[in-house]
Amino acid sequence: MVITMKDYDEIRKRYLEGESQRHIAQTLGISRNTVAKYCEGAAVPWVRKTPDRKSTVLTDETIAFIQACLSEDEGEGLKKQCHTAKRIFDRLVEETNFSGGESTIRAKVRELKRLSPPAFLPLLFDPGEALQVDWGEAIAYLSGIRTKVSLFCARLCYSCRPVVFAYHRQNEESFLDAFVRTFLELGGAPTKVIFDNGKVAVKEGFGSHAMKQAGYTALSAHYGFDAIFCNPSEGHEKGLVEGLVGWSRRNILVPVPRVESLRELNTMLSDRCKKYENHVVRGKPDSVGAMFLSEQDALRPLPKYIFEVAKCVSARVNAFSTVRFRTNDYSVPVKYVGRHVGIKAYPERIEVFCEGERIAEHERSFGTHQRIYRLEDYLPLLETRGRAFFNAAPVRQNIPPEVLARWKEERTDHKTIISFLKTQYEKTSVIKDPVRIRPVDLHEYDKLKETAHAN
Repeated sequence: MVITMKDYDEIRKRYLEGESQRHIAQTLGISRNTVAKYCEGAAVPWVRKTPDRKSTVLTDETIAFIQACLSEDEGEGLKKQCHTAKRIFDRLVEETNFSGGESTIRAKVRELKRLSPPAFLPLLFDPGEALQVDWGEAIAYLSGIRTKVSLFCARLCYSCRPVVFAYHRQNEESFLDAFVRTFLELGGAPTKVIFDNGKVAVKEGFGSHAMKQAGYTALSAHYGFDAIFCNPSEGHEKGLVEGLVGWSRRNILVPVPRVESLRELNTMLSDRCKKYENHVVRGKPDSVGAMFLSEQDALRPLPKYIFEVAKCVSARVNAFSTVRFRTNDYSVPVKYVGRHVGIKAYPERIEVFCEGERIAEHERSFGTHQRIYRLEDYLPLLETRGRAFFNAAPVRQNIPPEVLARWKEERTDHKTIISFLKTQYEKTSVIKDPVRIRPVDLHEYDKLKETAHAN
């Protein structure tokens, strides 16, 4: 029987006034046992005891099996490859002849997970002690093209001063370059760098057993920091920078930025990180900027030699006056055909050297099996092979189709065109970019044509 507050009030008052339990029960129509339960105030109707019913199928052995499955998942650290309640139920049926229902196991799994939520230790760092780094991805429009960029995010653990750079790819060259630029911006290097187990830094192993890639080993030796690697699926070990990746996307890259180049995007990222110095992080005694000023004095001084981040390879210039890096071909001046040259691949550009002299530079292509030609590299060859001019790949890649059509229509002599192009390169280098097609200034060509007719 459900006892209301009014019933309880009546029972207590009558009993305190000396009325017997039997008479109270008779007059209120409530069982004597219930009156006896509430008359002395030893029990109250608003607190109900949950019945303690022991499951006949959830034995100690079954619960131990479930706990073993959950502990195994925790040890493996694989978020996307772990036991579900359904999988535990299936294993119980197959391995222990469990006769209970799946809903019983689901309820027990939920209960056990609630009983053991993850717990983290709050961490404190000394000035200059540590820098946390991580990679993320974002979308930006570069020259009107929707592009996925990789974000290198770093954060000093003491002052929380952030640094963010964008790259086309998350490769070793970008990774090393980002560190050099980060240390330059911070004005020094920390005692240790905390990173996850990305392949750009880790050759094999993980956590305390990780073996660094050769480039990262050289970098850490040059700047004098210890490389600390997190354990798999333990993002909380570098929680400060994990949050920075999301913060960068939500606060700097919303709305989706529309810029002309990656350089412009990086300028935007740098400006926003500097503005963050006015922010006061909860639990910190002062603003990010004020704490960063004191932390700079604790950073290790930068070495005089700037670390070389390029990936260096050797190649032979083929008959088409190109050299290959990865799967892409880049042009060099035709006079180097057959020569052995050195290639330096930076995050965003390719440089080619011969006997210590830089003979070509290109924006790095991130496609596959691409051919990137600089027209100026082929001008000496085009001058002697005029019949091939309009079909030459370097010409078609660098000169707008409407310009070529006009030259064809006017039956312009190829030597006049070559002379015009040489003049343009010497004066303004109009057609210098081998990737983006820039319009040719036809006013100069018109003047050249008028001079030829006058003669």
